[in-house]
Amino acid sequence: MIPQDPAMLLSYVNMKLRDEFANLDEMCDTLDIDKCELLEKLEKAGYKYDEDKNCFK
Repeated sequence: MIPQDPAMLLSYVNMKLRDEFANLDEMCDTLDIDKCELLEKLEKAGYKYDEDKNCFK
């Protein structure tokens, strides 16, 4: 299960993207995470996915 707190979620997702996955789609598919829901949660907290850097900022 992924963290629900936005700050913890950001940290968790960026760590997974940095250490284990080449992109957001691969991570969401492998971990069975709803990509739209994840994007919505992080965007509400002020973060957007940067495809070139493979992280949320």
